[in-house]
Amino acid sequence: MEQLYVFGTGNAAVTRCYNTCFAIRNDSDQFFMVDAGGGNGILRILQDMQVSFDQIHHIFVTHEHTDHLLGIVWMVRFIATGIRKGSYEGDLNIYCHSDLISTIDTFCRLTLQDKLYRTIGERIHLIAVSDGESRHILDYNMTFFDIHSTKARQYGFTVFLSNGRRLTCAGDEPYNPLCRSYVEGSDWLLHEAFCLYGEREHFQPYEKHHSTVRDACELAAELHIPNLVLWHTEDKSIDHRKELYLAEGRQYYTGNLYVPYDGEVLDL
Repeated sequence: MEQLYVFGTGNAAVTRCYNTCFAIRNDSDQFFMVDAGGGNGILRILQDMQVSFDQIHHIFVTHEHTDHLLGIVWMVRFIATGIRKGSYEGDLNIYCHSDLISTIDTFCRLTLQDKLYRTIGERIHLIAVSDGESRHILDYNMTFFDIHSTKARQYGFTVFLSNGRRLTCAGDEPYNPLCRSYVEGSDWLLHEAFCLYGEREHFQPYEKHHSTVRDACELAAELHIPNLVLWHTEDKSIDHRKELYLAEGRQYYTGNLYVPYDGEVLDL
């Protein structure tokens, strides 16, 4: 059975949790990682969750914002070090839309030692994916799609798991009806929820082009999605976030609702 490893659950401005990033673990103990947060906090999280670099050969970067991208530099640094020492077997594939290739390459070139940067193109590969393109990664055919962001070009993905269930990551912005063919019919939807609907005037999610818990739950109910994961949240209510978000969400959604904390593992 695949599992969802939740590395981080916060939005860009959080200080009490890590930025939203995650991985799907397959039956062979290999991981398809999605984003890496905004810094080297990803290293501690991987250590705490007992995920080794050797288990990560595929990373998908959704978009250019710092809270999703900068942790990639740390992943490249440590995996490139392992490559040079002979402790990392195989190659690392980093998937992203075409505009991000030069961005990731430039960040690595400017911040890493030359001996580490040179592994890009040799054992570390930056691979552009296009809207609607499917690629065979690990045991899966993954289809990437443009979420039609209003801020920065951003991709999500949808995939059928080994149990036949379909999981879709809709990015960190509200669902766009243009993506309906990718989202509708999913058994699992990973969706952002910036704050409670009742706190929308305080956090102003709509001005930032984000959703509330109520919005995300109403969407999942409308599209008949049985399992909904909410993250990319504020952290002011972190100590009671799970119960607060679940209480609001269950008013609008009767499926299985998950509001994970950093470091949780969900069975898919």
